[in-house]
Amino acid sequence: MKWIESDPPSEEDCPFCVTSEAAQELPNLILASSEFSYATLNLYPYSGGHIMILPYRHVADVTELMPEEHLDIFTNLQKAVTALRAALNPSGFNAGFNLGTAAGAGVPDHIHFHLVPRWSGDTNFMPVVADTKVMPETLEQTKRRLLETWPQ
Repeated sequence: MKWIESDPPSEEDCPFCVTSEAAQELPNLILASSEFSYATLNLYPYSGGHIMILPYRHVADVTELMPEEHLDIFTNLQKAVTALRAALNPSGFNAGFNLGTAAGAGVPDHIHFHLVPRWSGDTNFMPVVADTKVMPETLEQTKRRLLETWPQ
């Protein structure tokens, strides 16, 4: 809640602003980087394998994307779907942008595309009763599995 209720980060302190060079060198949760965007595991996943795809450029809305950024983001989206299917075998996906704070964007000033793998019956009593999500593996384990299946 502290993050959600705080002022949106400026471009200088935006957690999503990295250069293409830095994205290739970061040993953290970044899965792939391309000319205009990068794909990373979400540090606070809705479910295991939750990937975000972001442009390097700090823009707030899909209407601000240049055509080459749009194409690059969706190319990375196709690769993410391919990798998730091979590595985790989900039954389906939720995919999309949360545009603006009212729509649920935690970082509303830097657009990011969510790709959330889903499995039949993956919602249970834990989030409702215990306010807890059960993750079957660590983010590092998920990253390793996805890197093995990420298309080149």
